[in-house]
Parts: sequence; structure tokens; C-alpha cells
Amino acid sequence: MTSPNFLSTLTAAVLLLATDSDAYIGVAKPTTKISIIRKQTVDTTTIGSIRVPTVGTGTISWSSDSFFSTENSDVDAVVREAYRSNAAFFDTAERYGTHYKTALGMGYGETERMTSMYLKKAELTEGASLVNPVVATKFTPVPWRTTVQSVVDACEESCKNLGVDQIDLYQIHMPDIVQPLRAFGKVENKDKIYWDGLAECYNRGLVKNVGVCNYGPTLVEECYDALAKKGVPLASNQIGFSLLGRHNGSQETLEKCNKLGVKVLAYYPFAMGLLTGKYSKSSTDEDNSLIQKKKSNMELEDLERYAFGDGESVPEGGIQPLLTTMAAIAQKRKKTVSQVALNYVISKGAIPIPGCRTVTQLKDNLGAMRWRLTATEVKMLELESDKLGFDFDGAGLKRTNEKFVGYGVEKWSLD
Repeated sequence: MTSPNFLSTLTAAVLLLATDSDAYIGVAKPTTKISIIRKQTVDTTTIGSIRVPTVGTGTISWSSDSFFSTENSDVDAVVREAYRSNAAFFDTAERYGTHYKTALGMGYGETERMTSMYLKKAELTEGASLVNPVVATKFTPVPWRTTVQSVVDACEESCKNLGVDQIDLYQIHMPDIVQPLRAFGKVENKDKIYWDGLAECYNRGLVKNVGVCNYGPTLVEECYDALAKKGVPLASNQIGFSLLGRHNGSQETLEKCNKLGVKVLAYYPFAMGLLTGKYSKSSTDEDNSLIQKKKSNMELEDLERYAFGDGESVPEGGIQPLLTTMAAIAQKRKKTVSQVALNYVISKGAIPIPGCRTVTQLKDNLGAMRWRLTATEVKMLELESDKLGFDFDGAGLKRTNEKFVGYGVEKWSLD
């Protein structure tokens, strides 16, 4: 009996050989040199009124070296390299901070301050950049924030943390799902209040652009219309989106946003590392250690299930057939599997926001810029992904449609 993996490999070979006789089949660690953006080159798109690189950098994984400082030499190096590469677009949030502080509900504003500190340092030491640095941050909906003024106050605090008079992009972190009295039948949805707060920040000149996060097609259009009535354009919507995560409402949301002219920012573009190729059967122990040392046991268990299957919720073989096709395209393009994953997101009209802790990771991420997959390659990837029969929705407590909020788990849906 012919195995599914053999058929996937054969399919990728036939399709690629039709256009390139040097196509490579298999999932192996790339031997080609990582593509690096040079100083004189740019690859940009727009979010509202600002120009940004087509690949951003997520900061949720950034943490200071000690409890009493906001310093981290690795982050310093990442910010400097992004700046000199014309790719200084950082996505942060007021609630991001040193990991153990954040776990205790502390550390608000730390990552904003860290980003600002190292960006100012880069501007002083590296000279002018062809693309102005951009920092996006987020307002956190919580039960005690019940007024328009609470949004304005939070925005002003983020301005102080970032050392700016005007924030490039100010986003609502998620729908108003934190409802501790839900079990008692009391729910007070404040989404519209927060939208009015965004409009107030915009009209006061505290922000250049406003956006939302984790809004599905219905809610994003409702927000778009509400802001438009106040003369405020909705610039962006940040959602979980990747080649492996398209059937949970993400694809429909992307299409709605493209229609409205709202730019989609995509977190989890690697599906928490699954689409980097490091969870393939040919990856080395060294490859896997790069992922495992930063994952909880719950996350690793879920990721292994996606990667190789369990014969129940995920068929045997997991995502390996998809990685085979990605590796074939990567070899043809002289790119890495990771770069193919990011370029897929770019090719769909969104901006990937991969997390990044080292210069090596950043350089690999930036290698997804300045080229595009063909329509045929995009279709090949989507067909192979669809054949898997399952979608990625997160691992452990990190999910694309729910959040642990202290008293329990609250969920939302992209509908």
C-alpha cells in the first residue's frame, strides 16, 4: 500500500520539476546561506498612514536579564540589526514584561520601555535608516477599565514608556472577553467604549493609527463602521494566521480585512515553530533543543502531536507531508523552510509578526522579504495543508482563540 508521505513527496516533485529541474525533495536542514537584507534595500507595505517592512518582529518573548532592570544584550543586538536592515517594526504591548513579573500580574510597560531604549540607542549609533522605525503597542481590556478615559490614560502611559508624543499604531489587544462574573450571569461588554477610546486617542493626536486584535469578520466590520462615523480609519487587525492555521475563521477574517482596506498582522506565522522545519524527522537534536528549552511540557506534547501525529486527533505523520512540500520549494528558491512560511503570509496580503530573540533568528526572518511565492506555489502549499485534515489552534495554554485569565479560560471566535 502506498504511504501518504510517499504520495506527498511524489506530488511535490512532479509539480516542481515541471518548472525547475533542480528541485529538491525531502525535509532536511537547509545548506544554503541565510538571505540577509542589505542596507540599501527595502521591502515595505503600509498600515494606515505609516510605511513598514513586510516582516515585523514580535516582542512577547523579550525579557530583561534581572528583576531590577530592563536590559537584555540579545534584545539590544536584535533591535540594532533590525534598524540597520531597514526592518525596525516592532509589535509590543503594555502588558508585556519580564516573564516572571508578567506571570504575577506585574511588569506592565517593561517591554515598551526596553524597545524604546534600544531603538533610541540604535538610532544614535547606526545613523539614518531608509525606513523610519515603527513601534505598535496594545491596550489591554480588563474589567476595571470601563470608560473612554481609561483608554486615553493607558495610551498616555504607553507614550511615556515608548518615549514618544504619538504612537505609530495603537491596538486593542483582544475583544472584551475578561468577564469574571460571567458564571453568575453578569456580562458587561465594553468593546464599543474601547472603540470610542481609540477614537479619542486618535483625535487628540496621541496616536497616528488605531487597530484591533483577534477580531473576526463580523466584529471587525462593526468596529470599522463605528470608527468611520467618528472620522477615524481602522488601520489593522492582528490575528493568528499561518499556512497551518487558516480554517478557524482566519482566512475569512483576512478576506474581510482586505476588502475593507484593514491590514492584517499575523501572529503565530510559524505555528509556534511547527513551520520552521525543526519538528521534522530529519532535524537534529540541536535543532529541537532550540525549541524545547523555551516550551512548557504541555506545549511540547501538543506540538509533537501536530508534528508527527497520534493516530487520533492528528493522523500518523502529522504535518510531515506539508513540510516536505515546503522544503522542496525552499530548496528551489534557495531559502529556508521558515522563510517560505513567512513569505506565504506576505503573499496573502498580511504582515507576519514572528517572535524573535536572537540576531540569527532575525536574519532568517528578514530573508522572507524581497521575493514572493508564485500563485502556483501558494496553491501547492494550501492544497498540501488542506490534505492534512486538521488545523493549528495553539499549544498548551497558548491558543489562537482563548486566553487563561486567572480565574479560568475565556474564549472568542473569529466569526
